[in-house]
Amino acid sequence: MSEPVVLIPGMMCDARVFGPQIDDLSRDHIVIVAPPIHGETIRDMAGHILDQLPPRFALAGLSMGGIVAMEIARRAPERVTRLALMSTSPLPDTPAQATWREPQIVRASAGRLAEAMADALAPDNLAPGCGRAAVVDLVNDMAHGLGGEMFVRQSRALQRRPDAQRSLQKLRIPTMVLCGAHDGLTPPRRHETMAALIPGAELVILPGAGHLPTVEQPQQVNIGMRAWLDMPSEHR
Repeated sequence: MSEPVVLIPGMMCDARVFGPQIDDLSRDHIVIVAPPIHGETIRDMAGHILDQLPPRFALAGLSMGGIVAMEIARRAPERVTRLALMSTSPLPDTPAQATWREPQIVRASAGRLAEAMADALAPDNLAPGCGRAAVVDLVNDMAHGLGGEMFVRQSRALQRRPDAQRSLQKLRIPTMVLCGAHDGLTPPRRHETMAALIPGAELVILPGAGHLPTVEQPQQVNIGMRAWLDMPSEHR
């Protein structure tokens, strides 16, 4: 697999959410981090990222980054050689989910980003244990660097995101669907359903991780990603 590996971070995350994967994969792959920070909608964000990428690439997205990755794969299937979807969902926001975001948007707009983040990614969506506090600190540091305006823009994009289920059924590339067993935001059963939509998809559920497996169980994610990059692509 000679194409570059493109990593799309989740909401209010920067490259550090993929830090362990960058360290590992960059030894023998070109790695590109493409955060969804430009545009007002998922489609806008996907289009802006596509404009910056090489002709062909392997694509991995985490959480909101997975939603953007699905849109990129739908829009430019001839350019995506393989796809990894982590801690994400192909479903649009339900009315209840869209309403749940509104108080967070109000807090972020009022300069209370820490409160907004505490609700958007509550610590109990991460795996329990001694490593949880360090992950929460990382999440808060990444969010602080991006700021409240970005929180509002990304939240609005998620509220209006399209349903990607039909486009997943059309995928004909090696695909891995990965999640943490403790993820309450995008639970394992949602990943099971998502994997069932994709022809030939490999499903990985990590027992020691929650919504951010890339930093909660980095070695296991690295192993999974290397197996994904080695998956045969004869059905393309």
